[in-house]
Amino acid sequence: MSSETVQPYQRITQDYTEKIRQGKLSAGAKLPGIRELSEKYGVAAGTVQRALTELRNAGLIYSHQGRGSFVSESAKKSVEDSSALAIRALESRVAELEARLDRLEEGHDG
Repeated sequence: MSSETVQPYQRITQDYTEKIRQGKLSAGAKLPGIRELSEKYGVAAGTVQRALTELRNAGLIYSHQGRGSFVSESAKKSVEDSSALAIRALESRVAELEARLDRLEEGHDG
């Protein structure tokens, strides 16, 4: 996906997912507030809210009204699990493409 096709909320979501994956943010770490994130990314508060919703839906963070958003206990495992699933899906797709290529080459060799 090129950077032009990534929506601003997706960029925030990807950045924080990567920070969690790399261990830069550990369980219980507090995320910056909406205003701070809005300024950092140059986006509206609603865009930050959408990114936080995505992170919450993925199980990476939890929020407390009036206190902020925090990295969940299971966040790193969730990121690792989703990465493993993505790798398995890619491996499966590569195997399918290899099989198709083999069939095509057999058809041309005969």
